[in-house]
Amino acid sequence: MKKTKLLFGVHSHQPVDNFDEVLFGAIAKAYKPFFQTLKLFPDFKCSVHFSGWLLEFIKKNDNELFSLMQNLSNQLEFFSGGFYEPILASIPSCDRVAQIQKLNSFIEENFNQTPIGLWLTERVWDDSIISDLSLCGIKYVIVDDYHFIANGITQNLHGYYLTENNSHKIAIFPISKALRYSIPFNDIDHIKEQLLSIATTKEGNSGAIIFDDGEKFGIWPQTYDLCYTNGWLKNFFELCTAGTVIETQTYREFFETNRALGLVYLPTLSYEEMGEWSALDERHSSRGGIWKNFFIKYPQSNWIHKRVLELSKKQINDENFLECLYKAECNDVLWHGVFGGIYLPNLRDTAYRYIIECENILKSKDIEIIDIDFDGHDEYKLSSSELLCIVKPNYGASIVEFDLRDKKFNLLNTLTRRVEKYHHKAESEYPVEDDSVTKTIHSNVFVLGADKQRYIDRYQKYSNLDHISDGSLNIENFKSNLFAEYGSFVDSSYESVDEKRALFECNGKILDTHAEVTKSYMLESETLLCDTEIKSKVEESMVYANEWNLHFVMYDKLKINGTLLEEEMTLYANILSIFDPYLKKTLKFDFENEVQIFICKNYTVSQSESGIDYTTQHLSLMFLRNFTKDLKFSFSFSVE
Repeated sequence: MKKTKLLFGVHSHQPVDNFDEVLFGAIAKAYKPFFQTLKLFPDFKCSVHFSGWLLEFIKKNDNELFSLMQNLSNQLEFFSGGFYEPILASIPSCDRVAQIQKLNSFIEENFNQTPIGLWLTERVWDDSIISDLSLCGIKYVIVDDYHFIANGITQNLHGYYLTENNSHKIAIFPISKALRYSIPFNDIDHIKEQLLSIATTKEGNSGAIIFDDGEKFGIWPQTYDLCYTNGWLKNFFELCTAGTVIETQTYREFFETNRALGLVYLPTLSYEEMGEWSALDERHSSRGGIWKNFFIKYPQSNWIHKRVLELSKKQINDENFLECLYKAECNDVLWHGVFGGIYLPNLRDTAYRYIIECENILKSKDIEIIDIDFDGHDEYKLSSSELLCIVKPNYGASIVEFDLRDKKFNLLNTLTRRVEKYHHKAESEYPVEDDSVTKTIHSNVFVLGADKQRYIDRYQKYSNLDHISDGSLNIENFKSNLFAEYGSFVDSSYESVDEKRALFECNGKILDTHAEVTKSYMLESETLLCDTEIKSKVEESMVYANEWNLHFVMYDKLKINGTLLEEEMTLYANILSIFDPYLKKTLKFDFENEVQIFICKNYTVSQSESGIDYTTQHLSLMFLRNFTKDLKFSFSFSVE
């Protein structure tokens, strides 16, 4: 009789510092019932990967689950990985090794195993990581069968292959996409047919390879009832342990008792859906994009990533610094697909919290000039004991980061509104599916309600941006980003005039007339002094509009000059104060003369595992002054 060896694995992860209710919900609905069910089947062997941060959380907060995992370790193989779930190919070698070794140590200490298998975060493969994996004692990793198929290998994918780099060797197992999409969404008879179709010899040297999200066994929509109330998982375990045709093995057992299928070299790639999400232009991409394209698609993602790289390069032998650095390397915030990712402000807040803590430990200089985001242009870091401000001269000499050191909070944690492919996908374009069948999250339909508006920004939503418009500028076209722009200074490159004063100038145009703008910054303890001067020969009456975009956590609690924030507001004042009870801070703009002020919320529309998210990203502010020819515009921005 032919036999199939089932290599079954689950990968579980939550973003660092995710909300407690999400974590406890995941434990209650997925992680704990999975292992409780597994306990009933001692002959079912499988492999598991939990990110280190999630393991620590479980150990601290749910002793019952953690003890259950320890007691089941004789039928489990624990996989290693980056402790805080980074994309390994996106972080420096020293951090990569340190994170893997940290998880190795945790597994050895708590589960009495020395891992030789590693879960690649989001299955992002790049052969540059092989040497570091070998250094950490890793013998094999898991990728998708798509990695092989994209390289023209479509046959004999029921085992492992070997590859090498820089004389170091590692084995690679390809996950079956067919099984990944089938488990646990198809009925048991269908799963049985799939597994038996892989059966070959009576020795069972063909492996049915599946390693997928543990969250799909209880957290994904409708899966708790499917897996536990209706007994799918129990029935699946019974199928795999009741007969002699299917034999479950850990990856280690299969690796140690089977030879490699051959030598392979794989392209830098992730799974197929990730290729679709990361593609820069699908019309000219035969296999989609690579994961690092997210740094190009989303400048805010690139900024977080490059800030972390900057800090890694400056790292010191300080335990708190290294922990903060590694936590900031968590992958979830850096990309967007069916999950919220970069669109979720709380994930960006977490990354900045650890970035700023690293900055606090380093005690930055007063002014540092460095190309942070790898675009070939230097940024200016202005530091005080209370604040850290980063100016980007080649983008309007605007401010791209403004950190409150004591709160470890970036007030400029904004997100520019952009076009996403799914924005234009009509409901009729989604495949028709049977409502009685549990769907994967990839089947979610994206339909925007009639009461929701979707706007696209034509420039990056930084702060202290300089617009030149006319009397047609109002709060509605500011909100929709459709106002007339007659100046060339919003995203122009400014030249440094005086590095000690962070003084910049730009030669451009207003209408068709030459104009020159000079901008300077001075950071004191809790105050940033901003000066802008315009010199031109424009005869028409123009409107200068200075734009800021500020990020908060609790918008419904903000008070604007003593009044609760409304959806949109128009004021006339020479002082604007914003009291934030979450930060317990008052932000104050103090102008030399009265200005007209527009205030409105900016939202993004994005897809998520629940379907659609309508998220408040930041508060947009615009300060307006009329002028002809020349203008001097000075103000202070303070945090009290």
